[in-house]
Amino acid sequence: MALFNSRDSLDQLPLIPLRASSVTTLHSAAAYRTELLEQIAGARHRIYLCSLYLQHDEAGAEILAALHAAKALRPALDIRVLVDWHRAQRGLIGEARLANKQAGNAGWYQDQALLHSTDVPIYGVPVQTRELFGVLHLKGFVIDDVVIYSGASLNNVYLHKLDKYRHDRYLLIQNKILADSMVQFIREHILAAAAVHKLDTPQIPSTRSIRREIHEFREQLKRARYSVAYTPSNTSSVPQLTVTPLVGVGKNNPLNRVICQLLAASREQITICTPYFNFPLTVTREINRALKRGVNIDIIVGDKTANDFYIPPEQSFKVIGALPYLYETNLRRFAKAHQAELGKQLHLHLWKDGDNTYHLKGMWIDQQIMLVTGNNLNPRAFRLDLENALLIRDPEQELALQRQEELRSIFQHTKAIAHYSEIEKTVDYPPAVRRLLGRLSRTRMDRLAYRVL
Repeated sequence: MALFNSRDSLDQLPLIPLRASSVTTLHSAAAYRTELLEQIAGARHRIYLCSLYLQHDEAGAEILAALHAAKALRPALDIRVLVDWHRAQRGLIGEARLANKQAGNAGWYQDQALLHSTDVPIYGVPVQTRELFGVLHLKGFVIDDVVIYSGASLNNVYLHKLDKYRHDRYLLIQNKILADSMVQFIREHILAAAAVHKLDTPQIPSTRSIRREIHEFREQLKRARYSVAYTPSNTSSVPQLTVTPLVGVGKNNPLNRVICQLLAASREQITICTPYFNFPLTVTREINRALKRGVNIDIIVGDKTANDFYIPPEQSFKVIGALPYLYETNLRRFAKAHQAELGKQLHLHLWKDGDNTYHLKGMWIDQQIMLVTGNNLNPRAFRLDLENALLIRDPEQELALQRQEELRSIFQHTKAIAHYSEIEKTVDYPPAVRRLLGRLSRTRMDRLAYRVL
């Protein structure tokens, strides 16, 4: 595989100037929920929420009620909620499927629409004809001119509404150019598509009936880009602190290329967060090349018990519960291959905080570049789902304190792996997990699982 010509390619990306005072980093799911509700309550012009799902639970109800209250207070407020088409029309993984074809959150959306006189439209976005092969994984809320970016969806655990939380990253940027760019993308490339339909109405077409529209929509998304009015070509001086919105779907898309270019551009330090340790081959290659260049690398991944699919051994086993063990097997294999660098140039950190879970994604490069994204840095994200990211360049380190505080808040719940043998091996797993992993390995189905789950 050819090396990425990283510096030249990155220099061609459009730039949006930022003020350091316009950027705020939050460190907890509870603070994120509070901020989101305050921003919704204070909205004056527009609210665009884009999330994998808006869940029918206490936190989801709180968000939807806040949207209706904001609309009632300011009837001219432009509100749009976008969620994944398939995810909204099924129950949670592991739950029994209901007979009603509109089981899941969509039925709740319809009930809520009937209960309110205000209009808060919720759109289902079908990135593929089947959820297994691609979902709306686009992140970022726009409220007036504030962009709120997180990998978190909208439910109890992501918003720490009850006793448990799922830790993510939470960034607020006050910037009209960026906010306009993200809203324009949603309006032009998503809401205008024939495949996208409202879910808060009983007249929802079947997926089968819009298969052709979905295929056309996916092809259009492959060519879609954020439109940025400000670029280096129309100014005499390039701003120091900048942000670039990125989007991509499918193989070799622009976001994938930038992720690999960032790794290739590193000279001193890479820090990576991923909840599911399953790097695409291109990312693994760039990490290996960076190690050969002498770059120090920190990788922060959730302990298998901090994975949202983890099922404690004392509970009934379900097939989906094997995923955390698959990821841990990957991690052990990677650590064993890099034992010589482990604890020296390469540092692996396992995140664990009680019964809470870990969902952080993103990268920090050479203390000057930060990528905040919903991209899990796995084959599914690189091939199937619609993903986006914000690339922040900070050559003068104006956000250094925020960066240090965010990383400190992440590292406080981690432990370092000094030797690969510290990670459990297959023989240590519960019998049901061992049996399933053995069958997957014998039939090579584990390879398919790594690519689509």
